[in-house]
Amino acid sequence: MYEPIRSKSVHSTSPSPEPPRRSREEELDIQLAGHLAALLTVTDELRASAPSPELDRAAEEIARRISGLRSGRAPARLGAQQFPSAAGGPAGAVDRVAELHRRAHTLAGRVLVVAASRQDTATAVLACRRMDAHEAEAAAVPA
Repeated sequence: MYEPIRSKSVHSTSPSPEPPRRSREEELDIQLAGHLAALLTVTDELRASAPSPELDRAAEEIARRISGLRSGRAPARLGAQQFPSAAGGPAGAVDRVAELHRRAHTLAGRVLVVAASRQDTATAVLACRRMDAHEAEAAAVPA
């Protein structure tokens, strides 16, 4: 009535070959690219909320670092119109910008940790500069 199964089930419990492993350097590259991409997203969101030439330069430098880690492929980026607008008028916008600076500061700290693990001085310096800039901006926002 039923045809017998001729191939091995994909759900069998027999041991499968070892999955490919990545080296520590490859794992750190992946982590660093992810943290840089998150920092770039927040930087782009800040650029949409409070445009400045300094943020433009930072975003381009971060994008270059990501491209270098991803074999020259440019990171995916959202346009300014795709970021949510601040609710609650001017006070909400100020709070949102301050929160974005705090988030960017945290992400830059993560970039710094991974860059130090990779012994990537240029990226570590970039992360330090971004941390300093976001800390200063967050402190300058009126409470």
